[in-house]
Amino acid sequence: MSYQTAPTSPNPYIIQKLNNMDKAKAMKEERKDWTRTYYKTLKGIEMMIDVQRQVKDIIKMAEEANIIITEMEGAILEVSINN
Repeated sequence: MSYQTAPTSPNPYIIQKLNNMDKAKAMKEERKDWTRTYYKTLKGIEMMIDVQRQVKDIIKMAEEANIIITEMEGAILEVSINN
């Protein structure tokens, strides 16, 4: 009787499966990194938009203050001319 022995080296199918799992894990981590980068970028853009809105509000308030100062100058000139 002759017996056949199983190969002692690891099964190539299992090795390939493990390599594929490692690749899948690496891809998943890379995707997580890109997702984090994407959301950080979005937050940065939102912050820039908020700053732009604040600057527009400041400019608007400065224009209103300028109009009031101009009106006050006109009133002071009228009073000084009349006296």
